[in-house]
Amino acid sequence: MLCSGVDQKLIDNCSNGEQNKYVGIGATVFFTAVMATLAASYALFTVFDNIFTSIFFGLIWGLLIFNLDRFIVSTIKKNDSKWKELLQATPRIILAVIIAMVISKPLELKIFEKEINQVLLTEKNQMTLENKDQLAKQFEPEIIVLNNGIANLKKEISDKEESVNDLYETYISEAEGRKGTLLLGKGPVYKEKRDKHDAALQELSILKKDNTQKIKNSENAITQLQLDQKKAILKTQPIITNFDGFMARINALGKLPWLPSFFIFLLFLAIETSPIFAKLVSPKGEYDFKLEDEETAVKTWVEQQKHQRNQLLNADVIINEKVYKDIQVDEDVYAYKRQKAKELMQDQADAFYKKQKGLL
Repeated sequence: MLCSGVDQKLIDNCSNGEQNKYVGIGATVFFTAVMATLAASYALFTVFDNIFTSIFFGLIWGLLIFNLDRFIVSTIKKNDSKWKELLQATPRIILAVIIAMVISKPLELKIFEKEINQVLLTEKNQMTLENKDQLAKQFEPEIIVLNNGIANLKKEISDKEESVNDLYETYISEAEGRKGTLLLGKGPVYKEKRDKHDAALQELSILKKDNTQKIKNSENAITQLQLDQKKAILKTQPIITNFDGFMARINALGKLPWLPSFFIFLLFLAIETSPIFAKLVSPKGEYDFKLEDEETAVKTWVEQQKHQRNQLLNADVIINEKVYKDIQVDEDVYAYKRQKAKELMQDQADAFYKKQKGLL
């Protein structure tokens, strides 16, 4: 009965049936608070990941819900009009709906934990792929530029080698008499073409040396960029892995079929509003009559005290007016006040005279 918020002195003098009614209402309020404690503890555990902290704040939340439910039930007064009772209970019902939504959601998260984990796993995989794509867009342009540079450097070597080979074929053909002057042997033309080949071969050697070093530098830069990309992926992956907080789970729950969650909400709504509707549908009982009698007695006593104070004030005003009216025509009072006023004016004149004299 303590949980139902009733006046203990009044309910103790009521019948057993009336006491049992409020025991049932109080038990509903108590178990609603227990469910709220469990729900809040689980919700906070997903946030703090500490069982003792979660239980501590969960108990505070449960006590808050207990106090609200107890207040809601105790403030609904029975009267002769059911419509007035319903109108009186409407704000309490709205508050009960809000409380039911708050305490049901964490338990829904626990009940559908496996399904939520599957949704989160899918989202994490998608986020991992998107994260890799985003990081690749940061590093790949520079890698592509370096690879294109390497290809250009290799092409320069290849083109130079092809040119040297052509020069080799030219001076060999001149020596064999197949092209050029068509004279067999190593004449002046052969020597000119051989020198041109040797010069090109020297240039090829230098080009290979320079480009090989440039290619090596570019390949090292590509390797470093790839390592940086992998480090960035490893650095951001824990953020994705830990993407399973309270809000993430709420969003994942919203992606599941709504009907099961809705029925769980209806269950908690029924539990939360049951004390209110039990109070509304129950007839006006012995406790309600005694409570109304107590409140009416207090209200009557307060009105009596207020009326008496008003009468006392009115009488005091009338007496004061009469007293001061009589004093106005009293010659002794007039003469006394006239003498005192005369003395005051004389003292003021003397003080003014002394002050002016001191200034001369």
